[in-house]
Amino acid sequence: MSAGADGLSMSGSTALRDGERSLGQLFSAATADLSSLVHDEIALAKAEIRQDVKRGVAGGASLMIAGVVALAAIPMLSFAAAYGIHALGLTLGWSFLIVGGAYLLLAAVLGLLALRSFKKVEKPQRTIEGARATADVLKKAKPRPAGPHDRHVVPRH
Repeated sequence: MSAGADGLSMSGSTALRDGERSLGQLFSAATADLSSLVHDEIALAKAEIRQDVKRGVAGGASLMIAGVVALAAIPMLSFAAAYGIHALGLTLGWSFLIVGGAYLLLAAVLGLLALRSFKKVEKPQRTIEGARATADVLKKAKPRPAGPHDRHVVPRH
C-alpha cells in the first residue's frame, strides 16, 4: 500500500483516478452546498419578511390616517345633514335633534349587535377539563421517598 499525494490509499481497485473524489470529499462538498443553500434560503426569507413588515407598517399608517380623517369628517357631515333637513322646512333645532337621534339609534343597534356577540362567547371547556384532569392527577400523585441525595441542609443564621 502506498500513499498518494493527497494521502489516500493507492492499492489495487480502490485507487482513485485523476478527477475522481473520495466519498468523504463528496460528502463534504454536499454538506457545504446544502449549508450554502440553507443560508441563502434564510437570507431570502429575511428579505421577504423585512419587505412585508415595511408594507404592513405603511398600510397600518395609512389606515390610521384614514381613520383620523373619517373621524374629523363626522362633525362636518352631521352639520351638513342637519342643515339639509333644515332646508326641507324644519327648524334648525329639530334638524339637529333628528341627526342626534339617528346617531343614538345607530349606537343602540351597534350595542345590541355587540351584546349578541358577547352572549355567544363560551367558557374554554377543553382548557377547564384539561386543568381539572391535571389537578386530579396531581392530587392522586404520591411523593417519592427522599433519597440520601435529596436532603437539603438549610444553613441557620
